Amino acid sequence: MEKGTFYLSAESGLVLEGGGLRGVFTCGVLDNLMDRGIRFPYTVGVSAGACNGLSYLSNQRGRAKYSNIDLLEKYRYVRYHYLLTKGNLMDFKLLFETFPNQIIPYDYETYAACSERFEMVTTSCRTGQACYFEEKQDPKRIIEIVRASSSLPFVCPIASVDGEPMLDGGIADSIPLERARSLGFHRNLVVLTRNKGYRKPDKLTQVPFFFYARYPHLRESIRQRNRLYNQQMDRVEALEAAGEITVLRPLEPLQVSRMEQDSKKLMALYEEGYACAANLTILPTIESNNE
Repeated sequence: MEKGTFYLSAESGLVLEGGGLRGVFTCGVLDNLMDRGIRFPYTVGVSAGACNGLSYLSNQRGRAKYSNIDLLEKYRYVRYHYLLTKGNLMDFKLLFETFPNQIIPYDYETYAACSERFEMVTTSCRTGQACYFEEKQDPKRIIEIVRASSSLPFVCPIASVDGEPMLDGGIADSIPLERARSLGFHRNLVVLTRNKGYRKPDKLTQVPFFFYARYPHLRESIRQRNRLYNQQMDRVEALEAAGEITVLRPLEPLQVSRMEQDSKKLMALYEEGYACAANLTILPTIESNNE
């Protein structure tokens, strides 16, 4: 496993890809960062990355791992027959109401008090473009945003943020590195949930005519999703090669699916994420003083 050094500064951002239950790799990375007391001035997360990022910002070490592995095994909240019984691949009521309020309470107070910025990415159904939301004070709106960010096309119902129809942020911005850079965060640590060199099939995604007929811009964004993702991965690898960003990712092609149910596979991927982060030395940047 390669070792490296990341220099943390006021210009540092943490970029978290989604990927469903492949996001347990990210859980491992974030638990390691919390164990070392490492905080980033800015974090941006998509879908599963947004869910895991919330636990990182509230400093609840182990919470994301527990909900993605232990509670998945207990509650089996991802099931294909839910599409028939609930109109959703996942039990969103359990995930976004019962879990944060009762079973594994979310620490809204610590999150509200933290000084670091956190953005969650959704896709607007009306425009087909990415939307970036920050919210710390209103628990209801926090859940509204993260739920929208996690609402996969075709298998989850359209969500709503501030009365606007939204879906999974990964449709329009799977790896929001350029968002971080546009805000002035140029020293980025990017956490991916696919191995180096991974690309999606280079073809348009077919959208059946009966899906999202009211939202032609969304349909086009879904159609172009693979190509956009591959372009983003090209950009990530180019910036990584140039030494402008640091990337943590699984080392080998994954045997874990987006909707993986095997807790042993998930635990192994979590441990890989933890080990990859542990192998990265993170040091504060010493700013020069040219007085």
